[in-house]
Formats: sequence, C-alpha cells, structure tokens
Amino acid sequence: MTTTTTNPTTPSNVLPLRGRFDGIERPYTEDDVRRLRGSLRVEHTIARHGAERLWQLMHERPFVRALGALTGNQAVQMVRGGLEAIYMSGWQVAADGNPSGMYPDQSLYPADGVPNLVRRINQSLQRADQIDHAEGRTKHHWFAPIVADAEAGFGGPLNAFELMKSMIAAGAAGVHFEDQLSSAKKCGHLGGKVLVPTNQFIRTLVAARLAADVMDVPTVLIARTDADSARLLTSDVDPADRPFIK
Repeated sequence: MTTTTTNPTTPSNVLPLRGRFDGIERPYTEDDVRRLRGSLRVEHTIARHGAERLWQLMHERPFVRALGALTGNQAVQMVRGGLEAIYMSGWQVAADGNPSGMYPDQSLYPADGVPNLVRRINQSLQRADQIDHAEGRTKHHWFAPIVADAEAGFGGPLNAFELMKSMIAAGAAGVHFEDQLSSAKKCGHLGGKVLVPTNQFIRTLVAARLAADVMDVPTVLIARTDADSARLLTSDVDPADRPFIK
C-alpha cells in the first residue's frame, strides 16, 4: 500500500480542526477508505460532534476535567455539575457493568461492553438535552464528549478496527488503546505486564484510525503505554525498542 498525507476524512470548519492532520502519514489511500465505506454513507452525528468539541476544548483549556461514569444518570449529574467531558473505563465495565460477572481490570468482559455503555450514556445525555431544549433552557452543553477505553484492542489489528467502529457508532468522541499484549492484559498497577513491540502497536493504531476514516469521524485517537512499569516484551526484534531494552 502507498503512503498518503491526504486526509480521507474531512473535518468541519471548527477552527481548531483546521490542519489537524497535517503531516500525519496514513499507510492507506482515500480509495481504500471509500472502498471500505460501502455504497451508503452513514452519519455518526454524536461521535463527530463529540470529537470536534473535545479537540476544541483541548485547545481552549490547559486540560479537560473528566470523571468516569458507569450509568447515564451519573453522566447527567456530572454535566449538571460542570464537567465538560466524560470518561469510560474498561476497569469500570469489568467490575460493575459486566454481563459475564465481576472481574478485575484484565479485559475479562465482552468486547462490546464499553461501546454499549457509551451508547447508554449518550442516550441519557440526549434525553437531558431534549428536555432542556423543549423548555428553552440553554445552561448546559449536554453532549459532553466521551473518552472511551479500548484496552489493548481485544486482539490484533482487525479486532481494533472493528472495536473502533463500534465505539464511533455508539458516539465516542475519543478512544484510547494501550500497548499491552491483549491476551495477557493486566491492570496498570499490577506486575507482570507484557508489552508488544512498538511497530505492532502502531499497526493497532493505524487500524483504529482507518476505522475512524471509514466512519468519516475525526475521532481523537489516544495511544497510551505501560512501558514505564512493564518489564516484559513479547519480542526484541523491533529496532525501535532496542534502545530501551536492558
């Protein structure tokens, strides 16, 4: 595949988004994106609005405050209390929003667990917005951007691609992936964490960005690492990792 710096997704005219992807190389073409979209263009309004607003807030504030919400009512109260963004943790879902039982932070829940919670919270925020709009109240911006935890992607690049699509369809504004080995995922506070090589993690991130481009949403994609405390790596063949291996 060829490399292109052309943006397959066209952001709106929100000022901070102009030039957002300048200098970013994508190892796929606009034709690849169009081919994967299908013949019917589906709009993802909440995800697009959230991504644009999150990016704008990040340029207007030193930082954006957020708390983790597990229910729609919690999210409504957070926005009513003045928070401008909502966080969605995989740990929360594993422990208290898990149809498979109550587990620690080890990705022991269905891959659609976080997208389903994102969808429910957005539905609650949408209802709060409808009520205020009907009564002429404009104090709160109810569609607070949701930043969602995608763990280590629940597998390889294809899994990350499908998970990112599900996050966007549910209305997530930002999504973060981590560089742990998905099958050995552990909470960041625990020992025994296993990382994947840098270039393998990059493939996960590329798959996630491709999914966002296919969905035509400028999702804020966040890469996080456990390299500061992890001591294990699946392979030392990646030249990018060698300066940091002891």
